[in-house]
Formats: sequence, C-alpha cells, structure tokens
Amino acid sequence: MKLITWNVNGIRASYGKGLHQLVQQFQPDILCLQETKAHREQVEPVAQNLGFGHDFWSSAERKGYSSVATFSHIHPIKVVKSIDCPDYEREGRIVWSTYENFDLYNIYFPNGGSGQERHHFKQKFLKDLAEHLQFEIRKGREIIVVGDYNIAHQPIDVYDPVLLANESGFLPEERQWFSQFLELGFVDSYRHFNPDKRDVYSWWSYKEMSRVKNRGWRIDYICITRGLVKNLKSCDVLMQQEGSDHCPVIAEFEF
Repeated sequence: MKLITWNVNGIRASYGKGLHQLVQQFQPDILCLQETKAHREQVEPVAQNLGFGHDFWSSAERKGYSSVATFSHIHPIKVVKSIDCPDYEREGRIVWSTYENFDLYNIYFPNGGSGQERHHFKQKFLKDLAEHLQFEIRKGREIIVVGDYNIAHQPIDVYDPVLLANESGFLPEERQWFSQFLELGFVDSYRHFNPDKRDVYSWWSYKEMSRVKNRGWRIDYICITRGLVKNLKSCDVLMQQEGSDHCPVIAEFEF
C-alpha cells in the first residue's frame, strides 16, 4: 500500500501545478491532502475525486480556509470528520477513516503563529488529540497519523534551530508535545529510516527565496503506532515536488 500526504495550500491552485502529475507518477492507494481551502463542490469535477474510487472531504465553514480531504482506492469501513470537538470540525481539521489493518487520521494541525488566541487554540487541539489517540490505542487499534503537524520536532528538523527557537511551530512546549506523542506509542516513519539525516524539509516560506536556499522546516509527517513498523517498507520526503510551499511525504506498507 502506497500512502502520500501533502499540504497543497489550495487544491484548485495546486491541481495543475503538480498535484495531478503527482497522482499519475506515484499512483498512491491513499492520498491525504491538507489545506485544500475548498468545499468539494467548489472544485472542478476532475479534482473532486482525482481518479480515486472514494473521496472524503472535511471543509471549514469559512470559505477558502483550512480543510482536508482523503482520497482512497481502498474502501474504508468507516469515516468520521471529528474527534468529538465541534470547533475542529468547523475548521475542517480532520478526516478519520477506518480500514481493516489500521485507522488513518488525515489532520491539518492549527497554526499558532498569529497571536495568543490561536496559540492557545493549538495547545488545546494538541492536548485533545493526544487524549483521543491514547484512548484509541488502548482499544487495540493500530493508527497512522498523517498531515501538516505545524511542529518541527528536533533541531535537525529546521534550518536554524537557534534563530527559530521562539517561533511558533518550534516552541519548547510544542516540541515537548511531539516527544510525548511519540511516547504514546508512535514512530516518526521518516526518522525510522533516517534518524540523523539533515537538510530534509517539507515546508519553506515564500519569503526570501527560502526554498531555493533550502531554509526550511520538516513539519509534515507520517507517524505510525509501533505495531505497524513491521509493515512499513519505506518513507521519503519528496522535496523536488512543486505545486505548494510544502512538499509531499510518501510511505509504503505491506499488509
């Protein structure tokens, strides 16, 4: 099974700039997109399902904001768009789909950089999500959490950890949350294969030619519960893929 996650920063803009080509080139079994910034009916018919048999959209009430969509060739057993918190559903943050061998969470984590209110909203989201995932793990479920976490975990996950030490997305409390998240029983799939690799990022600011200079952050992840490590065959960050200020992350599993 081939799984790709990508923050496309607008599905309508990205479709002709790389999204269509990505699907054709890699032919994923499941594709998770974040920041689609659209309701399904707002996009061209060809982009509504991207050629997949199933598509599930969680769109923000506010038009042109946030939103996620999961596209799958595998029929899920169940799909929900919430973790029992209406605030997150109103912002189109989550598509949670259940398959035979795992539960898949496609999540666009909040960005806390626009002020104290959003910082606190992000911290509450992180707390609520961790509690929810811990509950599901205790039920015996294997889980995959993909998406734009809006958190860089380790110093090697940002281009300048000293300069960025007080920036949202690399704050001590956010990095601590990520460590605690892994302690719940999760594995960062990319770091599983590349524990010390540097200069690999998934997001670059549009400012100051950051992508050309590779002044980036690794904030997009495919994290899995430890029981799925035996099924994980590879994980890569597709840094050359254009079409967004983020790049995709791809993992292959064998079930």
